[in-house]
Amino acid sequence: MSLPEVLLWERLRGSKTGAKFRRQHPVGPYVADFYCRLAKLVIEVDGEAHDRADRPIHDAHRDAFLKENGYRVLRILASDVLRDVDGVASSIAALVTRPLHHQPAAGGPPPRAGEDCQVPPRHGEGDHAQHGGGGVQPATPAQDFL
Repeated sequence: MSLPEVLLWERLRGSKTGAKFRRQHPVGPYVADFYCRLAKLVIEVDGEAHDRADRPIHDAHRDAFLKENGYRVLRILASDVLRDVDGVASSIAALVTRPLHHQPAAGGPPPRAGEDCQVPPRHGEGDHAQHGGGGVQPATPAQDFL
């Protein structure tokens, strides 16, 4: 394991995040850096080697295979782990413990698009943002590390 992987593993191991993680876990023909069965989440820590030669193509095929088989893939830059390992671990914990979809009340329908996430208009946008004229899309923790 690389230094960023070791540092992150120290934060994820032993259910410290509220979910159990496995390291170097086989998933199909691949081995995930970290895997959380509860969230069906594969976490890959990408160092500089992931930018070399045919590695980006290999990573794209791997991600496609994992997504086609129902896994969520989170790629984290090794430099982000080295810069703020606790922040990365906290973001992973939030991603794992947050349900993938809204859980409706017993017998009730799920919310319509936009009802479960209300974003106040930015200064100067007025009614434009409230009537579907653009608006702000909420970010997910995974986007912070891509």
